[in-house]
Amino acid sequence: MEEKLLSSNRQASHLYFLLDRFEAGLELLGTEVKAIRGGNANLKDSYAMIRNGEAWLLNCHISPYEYGNRQNHDPLRKRKLLLHRQQIRRLTGKTVERGLTLIPTKLYLKNGKIKCELALAKGKKLYDKRETEKRKTADREARRAMRQRRVV
Repeated sequence: MEEKLLSSNRQASHLYFLLDRFEAGLELLGTEVKAIRGGNANLKDSYAMIRNGEAWLLNCHISPYEYGNRQNHDPLRKRKLLLHRQQIRRLTGKTVERGLTLIPTKLYLKNGKIKCELALAKGKKLYDKRETEKRKTADREARRAMRQRRVV
């Protein structure tokens, strides 16, 4: 199965603890598919929510297709996520009970279909973000020191 990354939410791992990941299909219009394949999707401030037993992707900006006509899509419209009923029930329980949120982490092409990877996430506090940054810096310096030691 070949996957081609179309868009990613790089800020998600900085702002949230990503606990569990799910793959979901998207219900898209033709011009949206062409725009996403052209690299015109932005997941930065987007999130997913479950309403009336259906999963929805909100705030995902897909720029209008450059060669589209007057029936081009609305860039910020709600898009339905295609998940199994059991997955939706499980996600509903976790988001309502524990106060977790659903964050899209990436859009990718899999077997000719556009898929969205959703992560069950818990928001980080400021001190958590600082701690993560310190750990990354320490790891980077340790790797650099090991590399220099091997060279000498």
